[in-house]
Amino acid sequence: MSATTEDTAAHPWAGQERQKLQALMDIELVKLGIHIRKMNSPGSPVYRYAENIIPAGLILTSSFLATALIHFYVGAVVLAIGCWWWLAKVQPKIKEDVFMRTAAYVLQADLNFDVMWARGVLSLYAKLPDGTERVATRRDDWRAYVRSFHGLEGVNLPEQGPG
Repeated sequence: MSATTEDTAAHPWAGQERQKLQALMDIELVKLGIHIRKMNSPGSPVYRYAENIIPAGLILTSSFLATALIHFYVGAVVLAIGCWWWLAKVQPKIKEDVFMRTAAYVLQADLNFDVMWARGVLSLYAKLPDGTERVATRRDDWRAYVRSFHGLEGVNLPEQGPG
C-alpha cells in the first residue's frame, strides 16, 4: 500500500487533480456526467424546491379552476397544455440548471467532488484524438483517471502551481 502512496505523491499532478480536471474540461477533452435525478431531489445541495413545485402547482391549479369555473373538457385541455409546457419548456431548463449548479458545486472543492463521486452522482468521459474512449464511474478512482492524462500526446495543459 505504501508503494501506491509513494507513486501518487510522486506524480506531477498529485494534489492538483481537480484543477487539472477543470483544465481538461476547458479544452473539451473530458466531459463531466451528472446524474440529474439524484441531484434534483430533496436533500441535494443544488436542489431548489421552487423550480420544481411552483410550475406543477400552477398547472394543477389552473386545470382545477378551469374545470370548476368553465367545464371538465376545458380543464382537461388546460391540463394537457400544462403537461406539454412542463415537458417541452420547464423540464429541459431544470435539467440544464441542475447540471450547471452541480458542476459548479463539485468543481468548487475537492471534498464536494469526493462526496458526490462516492454517491455515484458523477462520471467522467473522454474520447481521445486516436479514437479511444476512457470512462470513469463511481467504482473507479477519479484522481487516477485524471492523472492518466499526464504526458498523453496531444494533451497540453498550462502549467500551474498547487491551488
